[in-house]
Amino acid sequence: MAMKIRLARGGSKKRPFYAIVASDSRMPRDGRFIEKLGTYNPLLAKDNEARVVLNVERIQYWLGQGAQATDRVARFLESAGLKEKAVRNNPKSAVPGKAMADRAAKKAARSEAPAAAEE
Repeated sequence: MAMKIRLARGGSKKRPFYAIVASDSRMPRDGRFIEKLGTYNPLLAKDNEARVVLNVERIQYWLGQGAQATDRVARFLESAGLKEKAVRNNPKSAVPGKAMADRAAKKAARSEAPAAAEE
């Protein structure tokens, strides 16, 4: 059975609250899970202790059993010191989109036009 440690959404509309759960990877996101391992409340301030609450012993047990953490949960585990920090590389993150590239080209053309007129 492929195990995942992932988020299960709760809370009302526009007021998200997540449970960190161990579940079979074939189950739906908010469906059946095996064990609740903690909570995540994104509405709280980032420095609030109650924003992310983890049951460290049980998470270590599931990681030892071969469970894979999803990307968001892996970041929580990295900040808690339960997992080594993974190297992430997104080379496209610094490349501007099409609209921004068009605006930059127009701005460059406008700034060059007065310089050419002076010569």
